Amino acid sequence: MDKNTTTGLILIGLLLVGFSYFSRPSQEQQEAWQRYNDSIALVQQREADLKAKAEAALINEREALANDSTTLFFKARQGKDELITIHNNLADLTISTKGGRIYSSVLKEYMEQDKKTPVQLFNGKDVNMNFLFYNLKETIQTSDYYFQPVAQTDSSVVMRLAADSASYIDFRYTMHPDTYLVDFTIQAVNMGDKLAASNHTVDVEWSQRARQIERGYTYENRLAELTYKVMGDDVDELSNMKDASKTLDERLNWVAFKNQFFSSVMICDAGLDKAKLTSKMETQGSGYIKDYSAEMNTPFDPTGEEPTNIYFYFGPNHYKTLTALDDNRDSDWDLQRIVYLGWPLIRWVNQFFTINLFDWLTSWGLSMGLVIFLMTVIVKAVIYPTTKKTYMSSAKMRVLKPKIDEINAKYPKQEDAMKKQQEVMQLYNLYGVSPMGGCLPMLIQMPVIMALFFFLPSAIELRQQSFLWADDLSTYDALITLPFSIPFLGNHISLFCLLMTATNILNTMYMMRQQDNGANPQMAAMKWMSYLMPVMFFFVLNDYPSGLNYYYFLSTLISVLTTIIFRKTTNEAKLLAQLEANRKDPKMLKKTGFAARLEAMQKQQEELMRQQQQMKNKR
Repeated sequence: MDKNTTTGLILIGLLLVGFSYFSRPSQEQQEAWQRYNDSIALVQQREADLKAKAEAALINEREALANDSTTLFFKARQGKDELITIHNNLADLTISTKGGRIYSSVLKEYMEQDKKTPVQLFNGKDVNMNFLFYNLKETIQTSDYYFQPVAQTDSSVVMRLAADSASYIDFRYTMHPDTYLVDFTIQAVNMGDKLAASNHTVDVEWSQRARQIERGYTYENRLAELTYKVMGDDVDELSNMKDASKTLDERLNWVAFKNQFFSSVMICDAGLDKAKLTSKMETQGSGYIKDYSAEMNTPFDPTGEEPTNIYFYFGPNHYKTLTALDDNRDSDWDLQRIVYLGWPLIRWVNQFFTINLFDWLTSWGLSMGLVIFLMTVIVKAVIYPTTKKTYMSSAKMRVLKPKIDEINAKYPKQEDAMKKQQEVMQLYNLYGVSPMGGCLPMLIQMPVIMALFFFLPSAIELRQQSFLWADDLSTYDALITLPFSIPFLGNHISLFCLLMTATNILNTMYMMRQQDNGANPQMAAMKWMSYLMPVMFFFVLNDYPSGLNYYYFLSTLISVLTTIIFRKTTNEAKLLAQLEANRKDPKMLKKTGFAARLEAMQKQQEELMRQQQQMKNKR
């Protein structure tokens, strides 16, 4: 190190020290900053204290009301929590006398993971439902009171909250045969002078911890989401990947607490207003997927002349079951939108093609594995014309490759890239070949192929249906279960996913052998990426339903076989002769499309370069 370098380093060090010294905050600035932080901490502490005091005051107020014999429903504060069950041929619904609320729902036709016990959508500790009424003296929260069952049948019950023998609020629950829909009615009797006459709404507080019902936590969590429908508008949902909360000004038609295959839905034709919706993530291993809550209000007549009519749906996320609920209705609920079928175009394919094809095949009494196989074959048959068109476009470009190589050798320099590209496009145009000819057919077939990607994971018909080694096509098939978890993979290896990955790698190997990429380093990098992609998808899809991976395996296998057949049956010499005939056709000499645009761009570039050169020469 010479003297000048040493001196320079010393000066730089001195500058840094000096800058640090003179740029540091003054004592006054430090004190001001400290006062600011102290004030923030003080405000936060005061807010916490006020919240604690408010909660304590509320508890004291509720305790005082509980001991105040003049309150409206004083006698109803004491009682015994009893459970009353009503049912139909599809479900059991249990009502608690404490709060007159729905306590549990059991779906008789669907089994838990043990395949013996009927699915319990929720029970008392998982769900809460509270209705708030008002008068000048108090807020009446139904969760604080004991109701009395006054009328009960096998499929209906009336729960009564009585102020006296002639004044009461009735909750009526009614189930009907062959439906998961529950009628719920709130009606006041002789309560006009006891409730606030100016308040024509009842507040609703509804919450539910969604149980993990299926074996695969990851995928069930992905499909579990709080969904709602804005009245007269579209269906929307909160994020399913993180804690989310939303306050809505619009009136809602319904709110759904959704699992992968089952949902709890509150529906109100009069609308649900001022909704505050919340969805929180539950930790894996807790036995729960999401923690849902909804706060809202709905019209209520304190005089009792008009009852408040609400509907509950506790049942499967089955597309046609939910669609049928709109039969004989003036306005549709669109509850079938709970079943996620993909983006709009893909959803339409599923609605009008995939679901009907699936139902038709299942009506034969076939196993679900065979149904998926036949669906895959039919889908491949439907898109066969576009598949063949894509392959033929690729074959035409392959037989012209020697001529392309001649053009590449003619223009080895990078600055001649535009000329090379123009000549290549002229060649394609001359032989009647479009380099984009295979892209459009591929784009056309994608919605059909992607439709099954969204349909199969949501198809409740696959739930607990076995095929080969997979005991449940709606969740992963564990070839190997590990005593530990691997990041991005989990604690198991799915055999169908492994077969799908292996098939994709073999397909890639075959395709690469058909292509001579030479020593092009970019193509070499793409080659390795082509091998890497199936491996990456293995990590992504290992936790996906085995039915979906089975479909991907079949689809890839059929694609490989189709390509091999095309290759064996295509006479490339005859194809080249056909292209040579096109070359002699005067109609082919007219430049159209991409070739014409490329030539125009080339001419513009050449003119620009000529002008730049002229200006340079003048200087």
